Amino acid sequence: MENLKLPVALVAAMAVQLAGGVWWVSQQAATIESLEASVAEFASKMAVEESVNLKRDVQDNTIEIDYVWEDVDELWDEIDGLSMSINDINGIKQRIAAIETELKYIGRDHENVFDMKDSMK
Repeated sequence: MENLKLPVALVAAMAVQLAGGVWWVSQQAATIESLEASVAEFASKMAVEESVNLKRDVQDNTIEIDYVWEDVDELWDEIDGLSMSINDINGIKQRIAAIETELKYIGRDHENVFDMKDSMK
């Protein structure tokens, strides 16, 4: 190793390559830092936009829920009206059934009267 002779051009070329490598790595580090800052900025911007969109969606859905509740109330009112109509119809059917039963018994009780009327002719 004592008689090691290196050409000056080789040493200069290695020094230039080393300096170029250090410069390239420092540029890459600066680019990475810049990109990290941009990503952080975009992330915060996206978080704000997401928050605004979420609030808007909640307000829109609240309004839609109010409309749905109004529709549900109207449906309950219609169901109440229909059940009252069905109750009225059932009451009429019961009265008709009672009248039919009475007419059946009246007809049975008066069969002789009709027979006598026919025989008088």
